[in-house]
Amino acid sequence: MPPALSVLTRNKDFRNLFAADLIGLGADWFVMIPLLTLLPHLTGSGMWGAFVLAADTGVTALLLPYTGTVADRFDRRRILIVADLAMAACALALLLVRTPATAWVALVAVGAIAVAKAFFAPAAQAALPNVVDAADLSAANALSGSAWGTMLVIGASLGGIASQAFGPYPCFALAAVLVSLSALQVWRVRRPLQAERDAEPSRPFAAIAEALRYIRGNPRVASLVTVKSAVGLGNGVLTVFPVLAAALGAGPLGTGLLFAARGLGALIGPLLLRRALSRRAWLLPGLALSMTLYGLAYIGVSLVTWLPLVLAGVVLAHLAGGTNWMMSNYVLQAEIPDALRGRVFATDFMLATLSIAASQLAVGAFVDRTDPRLLVAVSGAVTVLYAAGWAAVTLRRSAPAAPQE
Repeated sequence: MPPALSVLTRNKDFRNLFAADLIGLGADWFVMIPLLTLLPHLTGSGMWGAFVLAADTGVTALLLPYTGTVADRFDRRRILIVADLAMAACALALLLVRTPATAWVALVAVGAIAVAKAFFAPAAQAALPNVVDAADLSAANALSGSAWGTMLVIGASLGGIASQAFGPYPCFALAAVLVSLSALQVWRVRRPLQAERDAEPSRPFAAIAEALRYIRGNPRVASLVTVKSAVGLGNGVLTVFPVLAAALGAGPLGTGLLFAARGLGALIGPLLLRRALSRRAWLLPGLALSMTLYGLAYIGVSLVTWLPLVLAGVVLAHLAGGTNWMMSNYVLQAEIPDALRGRVFATDFMLATLSIAASQLAVGAFVDRTDPRLLVAVSGAVTVLYAAGWAAVTLRRSAPAAPQE
């Protein structure tokens, strides 16, 4: 049996935590795809999609430094359960979005969901090494890294199909039920989700400052917490997906397929390239290569007009992006002390999500008056340029010092 499946069958606590992650991620995209097709229909503008996506990522990014501190100082199980229940309530609030005048409710609800996810994400990532043995960490991390892609495929595909068949509102209600089930799965985890703590800083900002000093004093960690920003800066393409699907004549189902292709690539990447985790010499070159491939794949997408080829390009781009995410997460988990892990991951997520939000707002400013293929090409080119700059700085830092005479 493959190691990734073996740890899933042997370890009940990891299985429950993994199931909670799967259910919550699927529900998230089961909400997002119908909402991204509903808002342009109600308002007549693709900019609302950019606002929703930016709220989803930007609010999370702004809160992550604080929520990472919370993940290091308080009961992670309780954090995960409360966050899930809050997301369920906010999904139900989307049932109120019925007219252009109520479109603002979607932004408030998505922003509130983003607050909950900001608490959930660092707590879940920091808890993972506590529910598996050290020998199983790489396999568990590969599975965890594939969860987002798996449920994006399922959630986006089913969300697009259900939205086209039944409309968005049944999707919102079902998502609320699913996130409640995620909370139940977290409650079933019995292992402690954090190690015993010594005295913690009394103020959150003091704890954040401690994590930032740790990152600044470790160039390798600093490189790893900036690597996801390359793919993040290319994620403005997500704003274009509904418009691109309409241009290809595919409608809401096409939007769901584009997001599902994104998830399929993110699923395949971590599973296909997990062996690279055991070869540390491959890490930094592999990260630079994955960023570059992401950008080049989207430049290729901008040049084709046949939907199956577009989907194939999106899969390839996010195969590279998913690999990038998995590789950096694994090394951060292995190298960072448990007492700092939540805060460092919070900084990592913050930089990635801020770059995503900035990219989505920038692309959203042009989405109603610019050819979507041009916006796709520009997003890919930005990622390639970032990759080149990151590689130049990182490889210079890691080069051995010249011997003194």
